Amino acid sequence: MDFRVKNLSRIRSFPSTQDGLRAMARRAPQAEALAASWMESMRPLATRVYALRRRIATITVAVLAGLLFVHVMFGANGMIIYKQKRAEYESLQKRIALEQQENESYAQKIRGLKTDEKAIEKEAREQLRYARPGEYVYVPPAPANPTPTNHSAKK
Repeated sequence: MDFRVKNLSRIRSFPSTQDGLRAMARRAPQAEALAASWMESMRPLATRVYALRRRIATITVAVLAGLLFVHVMFGANGMIIYKQKRAEYESLQKRIALEQQENESYAQKIRGLKTDEKAIEKEAREQLRYARPGEYVYVPPAPANPTPTNHSAKK
C-alpha cells in the first residue's frame, strides 16, 4: 500500500496566529466605529429608560401582583376551587353522620331482636301477621274499585 500524498494543492494550511492578530488589528478601527455608532443610536433610548426606571419597576410589580392574584384565585388550587372542595367536604361529613345514625339505629334493632322477646313478638305480629292461640287477626279489605287516574291534560 502506498500512503504518499500525491496532490498537495488540496491540502489547506492554517494561517499563523500572528497573521490572525494582524488582521484583527487592521479591522479594529472599523469595529470601534461600528460600536460607537451603535452606542450613539441607543443612547437616547437608554437615557429614556433610565429616567422612567421607577415607573417601569412599579408597572412590573403591579403586573406581577395581578398575575399572582389571578393565579391564587382561579388557579388549579385557587380559592374558588378550595371553597367548592370545602362545601363538598362539609356535605360529605353531614352524610356520614346521617349514615352513622342510621347504622346505630339498625344495630339497636338487631340487638333488640336478638335479646328482647317483646321486640321479637312485635315484629312477628306486624310483618308476618302471626297471632297467639285464640287470637284473631283483623285484615282490612282491599278497595273494591280503585279510582283510575286520568293523566290527560285538562282543557
